[in-house]
Amino acid sequence: MSQSHPFTQLAERISQISYTLLGSKPLRTGFLLRRGILYALLSILVAAGYVLLVSGLSLIFGEFIAANNPLLIGLMVLTLAVLLTPLRSRLQQGIDALFLRGQGAHQEHIQDFTQELTRVTELSGILRTLRDHIMNALTPGQLHIYVYDPLNDRYLAASGEDDRPTSDIHFGTNNPFVETLRNAHKALFIDEANLPARLQSEKVRLALLGAQLFIPLSGNERLIGWLALGAPRSVDRVGGEHRVGAARNYTGQDITFLNLLGDQAALAIERAQVVFDLERRLREMNILARVAQGVNITMAFDDILELFYAQTKQILPLDDLHLTLYDKANNYFYFAFCLENDDRLTDRENIPLPPNQGLSQEVIHNRHSILSEDYGRECQTRGVTPVTSGVYAWAGVPLNAGVETIGALSVGSRDATSVYTPRQVDLIQAIADQAAGAIVKARLLQETERRARQLTTLNEITRQLTSTLETEPLLQNILESAVGILNCEAGSLFLVDEQTDEMIFKVTVGPVAADLIGQRVPAGSGIVGKAVQTRAPVIVNNVQATSNWFSATDQDTGFVTRAVLAVPLQIKERVIGALEVINRKDGRPLVEEDQILLAAFAGQAAVAIENAKLYTLTDQELNARVEELSVMQRIDRELNASLDVARAMRITLDWAMRQSAADAGLIGILEEGGVRVMAQQGYEEMLLDYQDTLLPLNQPAMRAAVETGQPQRVTLEAGQRGLLPEARQQAIVPVRREANVIGLICLESTSPDSQPAGEVNFLTRLSDHAAIAIANAQLYSAVQAANTAKSEFVSLVAHELKNPMTSIKGYAELLAASAVGPINVMQTNFLKTILSNVERMNTLVSDLNDISKIEAGRLRLEFKAIALSEVLDEVTRSSKRQIDEKKQAIAVMLPANLPKIWADATRLAQVLINLVSNANKHTPEAGEITIGAERSSNQWDAEGAPQVVHVWVKDSGIGISLEDQKKIFQKFFRSEDQKAREAPGTGLGLNITRSLIEMQGGRIWFESEFRQGTTFHITIPVAEG
Repeated sequence: MSQSHPFTQLAERISQISYTLLGSKPLRTGFLLRRGILYALLSILVAAGYVLLVSGLSLIFGEFIAANNPLLIGLMVLTLAVLLTPLRSRLQQGIDALFLRGQGAHQEHIQDFTQELTRVTELSGILRTLRDHIMNALTPGQLHIYVYDPLNDRYLAASGEDDRPTSDIHFGTNNPFVETLRNAHKALFIDEANLPARLQSEKVRLALLGAQLFIPLSGNERLIGWLALGAPRSVDRVGGEHRVGAARNYTGQDITFLNLLGDQAALAIERAQVVFDLERRLREMNILARVAQGVNITMAFDDILELFYAQTKQILPLDDLHLTLYDKANNYFYFAFCLENDDRLTDRENIPLPPNQGLSQEVIHNRHSILSEDYGRECQTRGVTPVTSGVYAWAGVPLNAGVETIGALSVGSRDATSVYTPRQVDLIQAIADQAAGAIVKARLLQETERRARQLTTLNEITRQLTSTLETEPLLQNILESAVGILNCEAGSLFLVDEQTDEMIFKVTVGPVAADLIGQRVPAGSGIVGKAVQTRAPVIVNNVQATSNWFSATDQDTGFVTRAVLAVPLQIKERVIGALEVINRKDGRPLVEEDQILLAAFAGQAAVAIENAKLYTLTDQELNARVEELSVMQRIDRELNASLDVARAMRITLDWAMRQSAADAGLIGILEEGGVRVMAQQGYEEMLLDYQDTLLPLNQPAMRAAVETGQPQRVTLEAGQRGLLPEARQQAIVPVRREANVIGLICLESTSPDSQPAGEVNFLTRLSDHAAIAIANAQLYSAVQAANTAKSEFVSLVAHELKNPMTSIKGYAELLAASAVGPINVMQTNFLKTILSNVERMNTLVSDLNDISKIEAGRLRLEFKAIALSEVLDEVTRSSKRQIDEKKQAIAVMLPANLPKIWADATRLAQVLINLVSNANKHTPEAGEITIGAERSSNQWDAEGAPQVVHVWVKDSGIGISLEDQKKIFQKFFRSEDQKAREAPGTGLGLNITRSLIEMQGGRIWFESEFRQGTTFHITIPVAEG
């Protein structure tokens, strides 16, 4: 290699000193410094060269040559012209190489990184690429890339070269170190010597990272993460290999390189996180949809619980899942679903939980979710006993069914690094809301099926009671049915010995049943003895804790009794025995509902023992009740078929007359001063005077019914007169709504021996059903009246607004036309704004007026045969200014032989103007609008006119989203699409358009592809003849 020129070495030395002093200055200062050094060295070289030239020539020629010799100066200029450019380039290269050493390599890394980001979309690939470039360029002793994890709501270290996180240390979003980086927006040097006071709490954790330089990765809304770098290492080339040398300090170029690299990485990471978040949200929505679909497919309670667990597992990291339900009737909690360490523990399900065990009971009591990062510590803080151990992150949400909280859904993670975020709690709550509804439906189904089984069993026993006189088999069947329906392990039926009052095992079911038959229990002993003595059911769910327990039987048989339910067998005032069931198989406690059911079986057993006559009476009573329910069902169907008050009154009176066999009757609404008769039968012309006036409450029974709210049935003695002159019996039934009497039913009969009111209980229930239907009909009439009043008010307001708007518009147009003098540009703009807003207000008033007339049924149409082409001419003329303003093209394509249509020309023009206006508003400039028509058979409306003219308005605009397509014809609907909202409008146009088209015997529909355009279709009947 050739030796450097002494002046070049001098320049390099000056450059090194300058770089040492100013190397970290911004790029523009370095540029000026390099140029200053360059021209200073050139000046020194030129001066020195000129001196040397003068001295040399003086020595050569042996005489002094003056420095200002013109020949010498010319020779110097010629030499500079030849050598200055190469010399300047050489010096500039040396200075730039010294000052910009390493910058070329950094730039190459940045270019390579940018190119690789275009091919990498996944977050892991972006982070791996970022790590590779930093390590290759700077070789830091430590490199941690921290990225925000939305699932855990904290910052975690990315994986290193061994595919494991480079650090287990994580930072929350509210950590002071994170706040410092978020506010810095630039590289930070942090070590123990310059650690800020607010970061003293993080001193140990930051020291463990082994980093001194931190580069924030800032996103649009939050801090995406940061780079944590240890000291960089120099790289020496030894024998053709690169070896890591000693540590060095970061230079300004290194920091600039890291900032540029970080900015690009932040954008790529944020983009990847957005994509990941969208995919995650889509996955969550799909899971919620599958949950909803699954709930609608299956009603099996256990299948529903498994479904919720399987779907929750897909979107949340969990090891434990508990679904805790609250039995309100018996005031205890139990697990309907218990999963711990991914194993379902069915032996812990359906068993009452001790009070204050687990956080789920807190969630149910407070009806609020609980979120914790340490389950054990949270339980300790709240003073409750943990359900399990080893759980860290825990979240529980209430199961809300309407206004009632029926339980709680909780999830837990046994991973110490895992946490649940508030958003995940919202997701769990969404699942829990669906679970609550599904659980309620499933429980109702279970209850219905259980009730059906109970009724089936009771009916079967009732059938046997009426078909057999053999007591023993019947009692055995009763006991087996009771034990089976109550899901118990054993049961016994005792009979009392009338002579000794001892209780005898008459019938038994269970493991030791054969050993108990015929054995005796002393009078008053045990739980059964207490039930017989007190003549009341007894429930004991822990027999070991009661003094009434008779343990001799268990000791003799080896059977273990835990819970007992005993019900006395009673006939009138005499107790003849007791029915007992023992230990539910599912471990749940015996409750009052079980007692009620067992009492039903006990009653059946008592009836079987007493005599067979009561079977028939019971069956007859049951049939009568079923018949009455059937009649009531028919009445309800007829009452609810209409919301007409008069019709509801007539139906109620018809049924009352039919069931009571009365000769005359009436029903009326109670008003101040009397009763307004709404329907009557059998009075013929006797009540003509009360068609328009109130019937006074002159009848004593009527006054008593109104005052007491109770039905009255009286026999009219001699001298007493009813509404029917020859009436002998009278029944008055009040029609009550809540605590108020709103009407009366009056039934009269001419026979003194008959019962004109029939069954008073039936008539009372009939009046209760009628009261609901009448009240609903009255409410409906009130709503209709309110709607009519609203429409009239809107119409009045719209009419009253038109006159001042017309004046405003007229005077504004006169001012704009300079009718009262010249106006300036600003005044012109103001007048344009006034006219524009008046026009919008006029459109709104017209729409409100039209919609009110349509709702009130007062919009009149003038039908006649018209030519569609004439209507379209008016439409295109009216819309020309709007079309021209947006430089749009409108094309009208009508066939020559298009028939005339039967329609209101004005309203049809209004429809088409609205459709064209919408197309204009939602189509960009230079767009296309097409209006077409054709004659066609009416394939769109089977009940409409057989021949129609099919008209369509097509645009190339922004289109309508699928979500908005469902609401497009709703009143006051405005799309949430930003582009759609740029166009003005009230949201009434399409609703009015649809009403006008349907009033003219046509139909309207549309086809739209989002961001591609929309086509609206209408049909109008062809004019006959």
